[in-house]
Amino acid sequence: MDIRKINTAPTQRQLGAVRAVRGGAWLVWGAWLLAAGMNIALASVPAKDPDKAPIAAVDRFSVKAAHLQLRTASNGLPGPNAPVDFDQGPFITQGLSPDGKPVRYYNFDVQSTTPAPLYVLYREGEDRPVQAQLDIIDTLPGEMGYNDFRQVWKVTVPRDYKANSVTDAAELRQAGYAMHKTDSLRNMPVVPDKSVARKRLNGESAMLQRGWYQGKVVKYFDFAETPLSAGGSDTVPVSPIYVTFNVNPDQHNGGPGSGFRSEPGSRQTHNVPSTLPGDAGYSPLWLVSVYDNNDWPRVRDLDSVLKAKILAPAVATVNCPIVALTP
Repeated sequence: MDIRKINTAPTQRQLGAVRAVRGGAWLVWGAWLLAAGMNIALASVPAKDPDKAPIAAVDRFSVKAAHLQLRTASNGLPGPNAPVDFDQGPFITQGLSPDGKPVRYYNFDVQSTTPAPLYVLYREGEDRPVQAQLDIIDTLPGEMGYNDFRQVWKVTVPRDYKANSVTDAAELRQAGYAMHKTDSLRNMPVVPDKSVARKRLNGESAMLQRGWYQGKVVKYFDFAETPLSAGGSDTVPVSPIYVTFNVNPDQHNGGPGSGFRSEPGSRQTHNVPSTLPGDAGYSPLWLVSVYDNNDWPRVRDLDSVLKAKILAPAVATVNCPIVALTP
């Protein structure tokens, strides 16, 4: 149904009542009419089939999206919208846990502490999301406001709402549905279709998940090694991690471009996260401090890295969910 053809004209009695009210009453009336008309229009929209919808193109390594993993002519990072195997370097790193045991984590690049919204739809009177409805996002990597970390907004739709009738965040907001921002956060990096990241810490699914973005299907990973909460601050919590590179960042060609310093013939770095999943204060959004690689031989755990010389404290926040621990 074309929303422009919906008859939302007020009756003469209603017009008379509105004229009797001064100030902003006309604006309130107009907003009510727009919301009412939009709800009628959306109720008549046929549901979309996610299996037949186009898939959104994604590029995490572009100039607009990347920080640590910027594509160059020589570094071999996958091209725009090409599937990514995140189980290969430089996307997965082996470091040391606080007590010195090997630990592995993915590297999904720098992310802000300001989460992006995730819209989850619930029918009136129900406490579970609308069955078969894909959740809705409003940004892709490289777009302003994008973040792997998303804060859940609970959206209440009418009882007769048909799953996947709404597939666009702007359309959803214009509909005038009641929305409630929760403290719940999800770590859901949006990636090109057919990408893989097979490791999870607690046996949760490693399959690509699906959502809606402007009427297209987006693919994303879901990491749930620990519950995350904005805690009323509307920010993603962070936890410290200490790293060092083959060349110190204050030297020529130093820093991330030189790669993490690792043991000869091994992927084992001496990067040390300060917490693990299940610890108080753990977060997959790490606050990165860089220590002097001259101290690398002596760093074996959290105690020893805290004695190392810090060259660059708290330089970035990077999404690195821990996916493997040594017992």
